[in-house]
Amino acid sequence: MKSLDDIAAALEGYDPQALSVPHVLAFLDAMITPLDAQDDQDLPIAQALGRVLACDAISPVDVPAHDNSAMDGFAFAGAELSPDRPLSMRVVGTALAGAAWQGTVGSGECVRIMTGAVMPGGLDTVAPQELVSIDGDRVTVPAGRLQRGDNRRLRGEDIRAGHAALRAGQRLSPAALGLVASLGLPTVRVKRRLRVAYFSTGNEILSLGEPPREGAVYDSNRYTVMGMLDRLGCEMIDMGVVPDDPTQLRAAFLQAAEQADAVITSGGVSVGEADFTKAMMRELGDVAFWKIAMRPGRPMAVGRIGNAVLFGLPGNPVAVMVTFLAFVRPFLIKMMGGSDPAPPLMQAVCTEALRKKPGRTEYQRGLITRNAAGQLQVCTTGNQGSGVLSSMVQGNGLIVLHHGQQDVHIGDTVDVMMFDGAI
Repeated sequence: MKSLDDIAAALEGYDPQALSVPHVLAFLDAMITPLDAQDDQDLPIAQALGRVLACDAISPVDVPAHDNSAMDGFAFAGAELSPDRPLSMRVVGTALAGAAWQGTVGSGECVRIMTGAVMPGGLDTVAPQELVSIDGDRVTVPAGRLQRGDNRRLRGEDIRAGHAALRAGQRLSPAALGLVASLGLPTVRVKRRLRVAYFSTGNEILSLGEPPREGAVYDSNRYTVMGMLDRLGCEMIDMGVVPDDPTQLRAAFLQAAEQADAVITSGGVSVGEADFTKAMMRELGDVAFWKIAMRPGRPMAVGRIGNAVLFGLPGNPVAVMVTFLAFVRPFLIKMMGGSDPAPPLMQAVCTEALRKKPGRTEYQRGLITRNAAGQLQVCTTGNQGSGVLSSMVQGNGLIVLHHGQQDVHIGDTVDVMMFDGAI
């Protein structure tokens, strides 16, 4: 395991007093490793939603298991089609889903077939029932409307037996659970849940239920972080509020590091704040303190205390959310063994002018919509102060203005990061 000094030495241009967002991502990528495979678990698929696959899910069967019909209609031998004359056939039976039809089909004959039914032997084409004309026991396919093999699903065309249906690192969505079930697999091997401890720091932070007092604020960060961790499927260890007291801070850090894979704190890492938190981080672990060239969320601490990874986030509510989305979330996913990083950036047309100086990355709260032409467009939510928590509720994404970017004019295209699934 590399020390933080070794990681920093390998990054060209590393400056903890003015660290760019790309440098932060590169540093964390070198620092974070996935959970040990010895803790992987086998779970029934009904309990595996949101978990990360620990190994490829290999299909024991072909999917579909047989050539079958893609729709209700009439199955016949496609070799009998002619491009310039209709094809008239006699219906000799019906093939239903769930059982193979046992009859035989000769020249000029066909079988009525239901969606999903096994294709009778020798037949390779299906004429949809809405395409044909029916007269008693005869159907007619118009000329030039079908080609041989149309509307037939081939055995194994979705997944072949012995091939991977899902890859290690994928998070199991509802659709993925259905896919696993379609293979007849009752269980999947997954990574265990990531254990994440969280506490807020500061004498000015009130827990819910405490009476208000002058100069104090209620702890909103705790519930925001809990919600974002729950969305990731983490096992949350809620340690509440820890005051600026060396003894209590030491006990909290040691308890968190002993119980959790990752420890997240908010507050106590900014210049000018009481330095109890930073001093305790230094004493107990290998920790780096950064001033990141970003807005909001400039101060941040990262490192290790024992075997736990530490993320020391700023105290302002919006800064906590932004730094979590930009840095913490993707690397918790990496620890979980996941292959899906932070939400992808999409492009939208900006409907208002934005002031931006090069030299830092800005994350502005935005409202992303579609215009009449179906194109994504975005405007800000207004006041971009790092304490304006309501802006994160009013918006549905972040406008990402990159390190070297300058002023944005109306009609310019900008990158946006959607909140969906994270906040």
